Amino acid sequence: MAAAPAVAGSGAGRGRRSAATVAAWGGWGGRPRPGNILLQLRQGQLTGRGLVRAVQFTETFLTERDKQSKWSGIPQLLLKLHATSHLHSDFVECQNILKEISPLLSMEAMAFVTEERKLTQETTYPNTYIFDLFGGVDLLVEILMRPTISIRGQKLKISDEMSKDCLSILYNTCVCTEGVTKRLAEKNDFVIFLFTLMTSKKTFLQTATLIEDILGVKKEMIRLDEVPNLSSLVSNFDQQQLANFCRILAVTISEMDTGNDDKHTLLAKNAQQKKSLSLGPSAAEINQAALLSIPGFVERLCKLATRKVSESTGTASFLQELEEWYTWLDNALVLDALMRVANEESEHNQASIVFPPPGASEENGLPHTSARTQLPQSMKIMHEIMYKLEVLYVLCVLLMGRQRNQVHRMIAEFKLIPGLNNLFDKLIWRKHSASSLVLHGHNQNCDCSPVMLTQQPQFLPFTTSIPFCFRNKYLLLNNQELNELSAISLKANIPEVEAVLNTDRSLVCDGKRGLLTRLLQVMKKEPAESSFRWVWGQVPANSSPESIPEAQFLLGRGSLTPILPCVDSECKSRDVLQSYFDLLGELMKFNVDAFKRFNKYINTDAKFQVFLKQINSSLVDSNMLVRCVTLSLDRFENQVDMKVAEVLSECRLLAYIAQVPTQMSFLFRLINIIHVQTLTQENVSCLNTSLVILMLARRKERLPLYLRLLQRMEHSKKYPGFLLNNFHNLLRFWQQHYLHKDKDSTCLENSSCISFSYWKETVSILLNPDRQSPSALVSYIEEPYMDIDRDFTEE
Repeated sequence: MAAAPAVAGSGAGRGRRSAATVAAWGGWGGRPRPGNILLQLRQGQLTGRGLVRAVQFTETFLTERDKQSKWSGIPQLLLKLHATSHLHSDFVECQNILKEISPLLSMEAMAFVTEERKLTQETTYPNTYIFDLFGGVDLLVEILMRPTISIRGQKLKISDEMSKDCLSILYNTCVCTEGVTKRLAEKNDFVIFLFTLMTSKKTFLQTATLIEDILGVKKEMIRLDEVPNLSSLVSNFDQQQLANFCRILAVTISEMDTGNDDKHTLLAKNAQQKKSLSLGPSAAEINQAALLSIPGFVERLCKLATRKVSESTGTASFLQELEEWYTWLDNALVLDALMRVANEESEHNQASIVFPPPGASEENGLPHTSARTQLPQSMKIMHEIMYKLEVLYVLCVLLMGRQRNQVHRMIAEFKLIPGLNNLFDKLIWRKHSASSLVLHGHNQNCDCSPVMLTQQPQFLPFTTSIPFCFRNKYLLLNNQELNELSAISLKANIPEVEAVLNTDRSLVCDGKRGLLTRLLQVMKKEPAESSFRWVWGQVPANSSPESIPEAQFLLGRGSLTPILPCVDSECKSRDVLQSYFDLLGELMKFNVDAFKRFNKYINTDAKFQVFLKQINSSLVDSNMLVRCVTLSLDRFENQVDMKVAEVLSECRLLAYIAQVPTQMSFLFRLINIIHVQTLTQENVSCLNTSLVILMLARRKERLPLYLRLLQRMEHSKKYPGFLLNNFHNLLRFWQQHYLHKDKDSTCLENSSCISFSYWKETVSILLNPDRQSPSALVSYIEEPYMDIDRDFTEE
């Protein structure tokens, strides 16, 4: 009876597997201390000496035990492999043995994949388990790395074919047997060595696949500057290899996530930044710098991302083929291997590490014949789509990294945005699939179709987070749209934005519509609860009076049309709702026309009450809208204009915000829902919105009144001192956070049109320790309830 290892990835499987293995192996034919032999193998495996333990057994003994335990002859083959893989071997016999072992493991890997990686206790992979238990993994690592050993000044050389067999066997063992990938990840010299195997096209796919799996579980990020001849390696990649290499790079240039929400607080981030300053750049930052030092690297990525795609991507036959193939194609590297088979560019056994070639029986779960007969065309298109996503993700990370200024200039120079604009209709956005197929890793409630999965997840963050940065947002427009912005400024008698005047017209989008307009048109067609609606919150902010023409530009393209029906209904998605509120606030801020349009739509008390319910249900999501309306109200009240007076008298929302009880209600709740220990990038806006309300009150010499009202509200809630103590601590943290020399305060200044010096003065006045000051918080906290000197250091 074979040993019954736990399923790969099963958290509780390790203990069960050991027990099951001991029970299955039983005694050792009357040999003394039978249990010790198995324990020695397991101990050797865990300590990296499994191979030393395994080769102690004779072939006769292993053959005898094989008859009872059904090990498929794997221990005997490993003994022969060890004997024929010594330093002076010609490796011919060694390679023949590898070809005997490979099918035994690939069959199990195939079974693992066709099960769609469902981890059931009944599923076992005894061959890969036995292979690992008897030291097979350690032996293959030694064989692969022997070319790094010099004998009498000469380095050994093993064939690419043999390296490929070793890599395939290692990958199949990682797939099926728990813990193997983690053990390989601990061998840092081996991980670095694997990169050198990518110089050969024959071993590239197998190497890249194995590296990707290893890096996915590695606790510490590798440093690319330790890879020998990195620049030469990457520069010699062809376009397909470079695109697949981006899949590996995604792991090496992204900051590692701790997985703990508490570590994402601003308090923790500030502490981490201080620590980082003393430790120097992180491994991810070092890796980003290493890549950017490679000549032509970013330019090649831009060309890959914007290269044209076959026109047939939108045909019904392609979409059908795509869905039929999808369960097999969740790995771009596997797709590359299948591509090679379809194009007959390599040998039959290079088809895949674990996947069968097209044309295998449907009993194995392959797509229907209609897709197989047209395989090359559909796969080429799928391949093109998938590698663009890998490339765009890497560009996205680089654009948000430490060298982002350099990368922004480079992608502008290499016309990435115009290139994406030209691809937009042909590739990026397609209608939702009618298929009921649920994608790997998604649940039944997910609104992603196979086409959407391959086209949108990386594209969306890239086209919103990156081009919408202040520096590059005008690249999203074409020449005609830039002229339209200028015309709006002229009509409104507003000075034209300097960034518009300085935009290099040769780098903007071409065609009838720019990328921003295309995105807006697509978003308007998305269902209200679509997970992709969050893109609204990424639209360029109306961050200063000079950028009001941008709001008019967006309003002219119907930006309010898809938002208002959602914010006055029961939208349940927080991310989507927050995006709606953010954009609505930016469109309406200081914009009389936008308030008129809003009032025209929210034209009944019933609609207005639903809208208020949405605002009040989550101030973390809606506080930016509250801030924008409050700022607009303050500006409108100081203007002498008939249109403004008309809006002030008719708009329900302005009239609601103008009431002092309303402002106090918002102020109390904004302060009450946040604390220093829970402040994050998401909710710190609540603190800044509360400050905006108080700064505007200070302008009108009403700050003492607002503080006195907060004190009364505290007492009415039976919590004297609780709110004001909390606010005092929040403001102390605000000073530490925003007055740090590395903090960019211009966002606060631009978004509010209030000078940052006035922000600082207001906070200082509120934190004044003089209890006689009518504008100091301490004047409104009774002595018995005073608690304003808490330490912010995290426990």
